[in-house]
Amino acid sequence: MPTAKVALRDAEDLLKGSDAIEHPHAGKELADAEELLSFVLGLEEWDEDLTLTHQELWSFKRLVARRARGAPPAYLTGRTTFRRLVIHVGPGAFVPRESSEFMAHQAVVRLRSRKHPVHLDLATGVGPVALAVASAIPRASVFGVDLYASPVRQAKDNARRLALPNATFFRGDLFRPLPADLRGSIDVVTVHPPYVGKREMRDLPDEIVRFEPEESLTDYSRDGLGLLGRVVEEAPRWLRPGGWLLVEVSPDRSRSVATVLRRGGFDDVRSTKGPVPVSRVVLGRA
Repeated sequence: MPTAKVALRDAEDLLKGSDAIEHPHAGKELADAEELLSFVLGLEEWDEDLTLTHQELWSFKRLVARRARGAPPAYLTGRTTFRRLVIHVGPGAFVPRESSEFMAHQAVVRLRSRKHPVHLDLATGVGPVALAVASAIPRASVFGVDLYASPVRQAKDNARRLALPNATFFRGDLFRPLPADLRGSIDVVTVHPPYVGKREMRDLPDEIVRFEPEESLTDYSRDGLGLLGRVVEEAPRWLRPGGWLLVEVSPDRSRSVATVLRRGGFDDVRSTKGPVPVSRVVLGRA
């Protein structure tokens, strides 16, 4: 039977040849393979000379083959890691991105100095940004809102499993399900909006468009800025004076998003770049 090193090499070669998945940087295919092998072995670390059993090798090859057809690793394992938190995620919800960790960091930086910090994450999905903030600042009151039932259910399950009672999740349309007494008291609003234009959907790779919910990718507007326009219009009524709106988008949209914020009356608008090059966080102060 092959060693872990050989099995990983074969898996990496298979994934590199797949047209169904993105290849954003060198090493991504190996990282995916290592994640799947960890899941099969039930180990976070192993020796590369470890000899796999027949069952382990069969299970690993099966998962790698599904990954090569486009299935996201998080859907195959049922989990992903976000700012050191193990977040459970399943079909029907947007897979948390490493790029969103920077937005969570930006929110934490702006909340830590507050005596009674309040954070709201819109389009929260399974809640990674909200849960990361709740974990980093236990005294914070954290809220997450999503329009769809499946991700909200998964977010609530994640909060219970991670023992984060300061994170509360609602199903609803943007600010509508929030308690009225939050109006004018929120310090930071974060949002990773579905910003892919309707016509651009056909250009997405299979691993995204075939597996993740369409509504988590596009708001069905021509330019992908329809939902964001509503957020910018409504947020000032919920933010406290000097509160921040943080928007995660792709680099090619950062300038147009900054324009939307400025036209909406936000000050100190700028685009910030984190360690992951595929995204930007555009921020503005109410």
